[in-house]
Amino acid sequence: MGDLSLLATGLALLALVCAVAGLRLYATGRAERQALIDRLAGPGPAPADAARSAARQPGRRRRFDALDRRLRETELGRRLRLKLQATGLDLTVGEYAAYVLATVAALWLIGSAVLAPFFGPVFAAVALWGGNLFLNWQRARRTEKFISQLPELARLIANGTAAGLAMRTALSMAAEEMEDPAGAELANVANQLAVGRSLEEALGELGARLPSRELTVLVTTLVLANRAGGTIVASLRNLTTTLEERKETRREVRTMLAEINATAVTVPLLGLGALLMINAMSPGALGRVTGSAGGQIAMLVALGLYVVGFIVVRRFGRIDV
Repeated sequence: MGDLSLLATGLALLALVCAVAGLRLYATGRAERQALIDRLAGPGPAPADAARSAARQPGRRRRFDALDRRLRETELGRRLRLKLQATGLDLTVGEYAAYVLATVAALWLIGSAVLAPFFGPVFAAVALWGGNLFLNWQRARRTEKFISQLPELARLIANGTAAGLAMRTALSMAAEEMEDPAGAELANVANQLAVGRSLEEALGELGARLPSRELTVLVTTLVLANRAGGTIVASLRNLTTTLEERKETRREVRTMLAEINATAVTVPLLGLGALLMINAMSPGALGRVTGSAGGQIAMLVALGLYVVGFIVVRRFGRIDV
């Protein structure tokens, strides 16, 4: 009965986390839909009316404000804030920490109830690692999408400068023309330029948020052209051709490495499936194995080997283009 109660509690907590995440996604989507309707309806309201309407919109109110304020004062909170900004997720540091802690608690209870008490801390550690891995994946995904937009971005800037526009004006025009994430990032750069920051600083911060070789080349070209002048139009058009070729090359490399990346995820899942099958065929077997120090050491060694295998396979599938 104790195991069943722990399992029921864990499943209830996991369902609660999923419900909160679903409500938040629904509220955010509804707010974005309302913002799109307002933008298509015509000119926006006065600033005071806009502030009041924003306050009334669902999904705008931030949760866990106290936790967010405390985390922002720490070094870990500052690093999390920068990483969340790079991912493009509409989350505060406090919200992210609260969701991760809730997931850690749920997986701890589920691991303890389904397998054995020994696996509760292991599942909690996996949840913490998975939260950081999710942020890294989201950041890499957004960077890849931004890289795919770089040829069009270079083309827009080249056309703007060829028409006689200043570099800052060409960047602002490109921010209005392009979709996210390039549009949002260029709008951020344009806002920084509007408050007096130099072009080199604003573009350097963009390169730090979304690191990639293609963006580094584009930023270097724009900074050098803005500092020393020269044939910026010809340079950008040549760069556009190069970026298009690199885009196709990266797509081919991702296709060839899809099997390796799938293998890296499948191997740990097979191990988890084997544990579940053992515990299903012989209830309490994992509890008896992990009840001794030797069994716990053997289990930790096996888990470590799975982690090493995952990292090694991922390394084999990582090719810098």
